[in-house]
Amino acid sequence: MEEKPTLRAVFEAEESPLLKFAYSLVGQRETAEDLVQEAFIRLHSHWEEVINPRAWLFRSIRNLALNHLRDHKRETPLEPSHDPSSSSPEPDLALHKLEAIGTLQLLLAELPPEERHLIRLKYHQDLKYDQISHQTGLSVGNVGYKLHHLLKSLADSLRRMGIETAEG
Repeated sequence: MEEKPTLRAVFEAEESPLLKFAYSLVGQRETAEDLVQEAFIRLHSHWEEVINPRAWLFRSIRNLALNHLRDHKRETPLEPSHDPSSSSPEPDLALHKLEAIGTLQLLLAELPPEERHLIRLKYHQDLKYDQISHQTGLSVGNVGYKLHHLLKSLADSLRRMGIETAEG
């Protein structure tokens, strides 16, 4: 079993990814910084009982962001292309999409590092299976097999959480 890192080590390793995650959910830098700060304060008070600090922090950020969006939905600045007289469900659709993204990022954060690395290579670096094979030492077939089962597992987890489409 791995030794639990220090709170300082977790902060140094996770502050930047958490800020990006929070910003992707709320769209405001200052609010994202506040959410990350609040999550670390809460982590500090629950430190002894938290087994996986990274996953705990991502889940905490997601919950804090959703609470913030719910409590401040009237404060969201209008985009120039938004017609205020429109009665379309755009804000609800946007919130559902953010929830879906946040949930997916949380599920990705809970994956073992080698599985996260495969996802990162394929979808963040846009590498082909043979390039991933070269970087990881896995056969091309094994890369395809692992990615297929990872994606299927993530999709099943999202469905169990009530998320059926990219819009939430």
